[in-house]
Amino acid sequence: MTQKTQDPHAATSEDHAHGHDHGAGGALGGRAEIILSLLCGGLLLAGWLLDRSLGEGAHRPLALFVGAYLAGGYYTTREAIENLRARQLKIDSLMLVAAIGAAVLGEWAEGALLLFLFSLGHALENYAMGRAKRAIEALSELRPETALVRRGDELVEVGADTLQVGDVVVIKPDERLAADGFVILGESSIDQSAITGESVPVDKRAVPDRTAARQRPDAVAAEHRVFAGTINRGRVLEIEVSRRADQSTLARVVELVRSAEAQKSPTQLFTDRFQRVFVPSVLGLVGLLLLAGVVVDEPFSATFYRAMAVLVAASPCALAISTPSAVLSGVARAARGGVLIKGGAPLELLGRLHALAFDKTGTLTEGQPRVTDVLAADGASEDELLRVAIAVERLSDHPLAAAVVRDGSARRTSVAVPVATNLESLTGKGLRAQVEGAFVHLGKKSLFTEIGGPPIPEALGQGISALENDGRTVFVVRHGVRYLGAVGLMDTPRAAARAVIARLRELGMTELVMLSGDNQRVADSVAKSVGIDRAYGDLMPEDKVKAIQKLRAAGEVAMVGDGVNDAPALASASVGIAMGAAGSDVALETADVALMADNLDHLPFVVGLSRQTRRIIRQNLWASLGMVALLVPATILGMRMGVAVLFHEGSTLLVVGNALRLLAYRAR
Repeated sequence: MTQKTQDPHAATSEDHAHGHDHGAGGALGGRAEIILSLLCGGLLLAGWLLDRSLGEGAHRPLALFVGAYLAGGYYTTREAIENLRARQLKIDSLMLVAAIGAAVLGEWAEGALLLFLFSLGHALENYAMGRAKRAIEALSELRPETALVRRGDELVEVGADTLQVGDVVVIKPDERLAADGFVILGESSIDQSAITGESVPVDKRAVPDRTAARQRPDAVAAEHRVFAGTINRGRVLEIEVSRRADQSTLARVVELVRSAEAQKSPTQLFTDRFQRVFVPSVLGLVGLLLLAGVVVDEPFSATFYRAMAVLVAASPCALAISTPSAVLSGVARAARGGVLIKGGAPLELLGRLHALAFDKTGTLTEGQPRVTDVLAADGASEDELLRVAIAVERLSDHPLAAAVVRDGSARRTSVAVPVATNLESLTGKGLRAQVEGAFVHLGKKSLFTEIGGPPIPEALGQGISALENDGRTVFVVRHGVRYLGAVGLMDTPRAAARAVIARLRELGMTELVMLSGDNQRVADSVAKSVGIDRAYGDLMPEDKVKAIQKLRAAGEVAMVGDGVNDAPALASASVGIAMGAAGSDVALETADVALMADNLDHLPFVVGLSRQTRRIIRQNLWASLGMVALLVPATILGMRMGVAVLFHEGSTLLVVGNALRLLAYRAR
């Protein structure tokens, strides 16, 4: 159903908060498990107090204990039956057998205590794990249900699911975007933190060529692109939809993060294998303990009680939940920070890295050349050099020409740029054109030894050599027979690169290298400027793969690149990390880890988060296995089942609480 509304270009609107929409059944089910657990505890306490007040031999508390069994064992019994139908013997079944065994022995209070603590622990564990899952599911709730679509001179409110590529959507201030697209009208700032993790809103403006943007939406520059689920924090915008709602970046991130939950880490695989051996071993030990009366003179009731206590103590509840709770919390925290981690394996591997290999272009550098140096020859001014260079480069479509026109125009004064004509490309060397009645030659030093005329002045030649030694790409400009000077260009390092490299070293990264297809001098210059010790230049894609394989011989290594040109190297590394993956299908598919924003600052965050996750996993494993190692001999030697239950369930809650600390992780 559609609804017409007024044009909003002079108005504002309120942002409708999107809270968590829990299904009634799910919410009631979660509360019901806790309610039944607390009811079990209440009946247990009432029965124990009544038993103490009436003295031995009284039977009236039995009804209260039976009620406690029914309340505390309801969900445990349901899960045990489901497991048995699937021909699986899991922890719920072991707890149920132990509780029934206690009842057979007449130890109703201890059996009820076991069910109370186990059901309470299970309910709180589900609640705690639900928090981590809700942190992920909250992503899917960011997209609004409706959108204002322009139909001629009218605005029509339609369902976000019905948006089609090419629709024009009007976004009011403080509203969320319903689809991916590009801005076609207006200027504003967009809060992209939900997608890219960027802490401040990003300025957006209309594309200069709507037709070109429509033909290649994935190539649209960042200042024009917008994403579903982000918030318009400034003025009214009109965007053209470039992807349907179910194909948006937000939808793909939610899909990939959910699938990551099923991807088990190396530690999870180890604990699964351990449990498959450990649980039958426990059952075998319990069977042996039931035969203790053959060699020990004691009643069968005492033997049976001891076996049930060992069954409780040895059940690996804490072990089973220790790793998945940490992995899920880590993946959820990363997603909230604008980093997509595809499962537990890359999350753990990131914490074991000894080396990081960086691509140069677009990763450590801005990805586009800039004019860094303007060297005027004797007798010429910087303005004169730039006006002639810009006149010629305006006629060229080379990336270096675009940089000269853009940056040169910003550097020069208001002197008018002349018109160049008769442009001729001197393949591999430079350009020639006519400006103000004389030929202009613009190109590499070697060009001027081939075309004749006066040689490059000695002072200018020395300056050019110095620039080249610093990794600049340099071209010389000669107008007629007069040298005007030289211009140096470079793909400049990102402003944050040096600080990020320093933070990675603080995190313990022992080897940071750069891999580049540029010549070695350029690679060395960039590496030196950002603080990287070792750079490899003149590399073809297959050479990058070989470099990664050599690094892997000494340990785990991650490759950081753009996810497209560096796909072979990303695939050959222990962990492939794609930069600026928001909106890029290729980057989202090829990388193990995707930094959604084109922002290096997220790299130390995810490495630090991974290392903290590994620490918490190790802590949880030691706590869970240590508790089993303590309780099994203690129960064999006579520890009461009630005490074993307290320690056993306490350790389960301890590891879950420890894992949930990852949801509050902050990079130092």
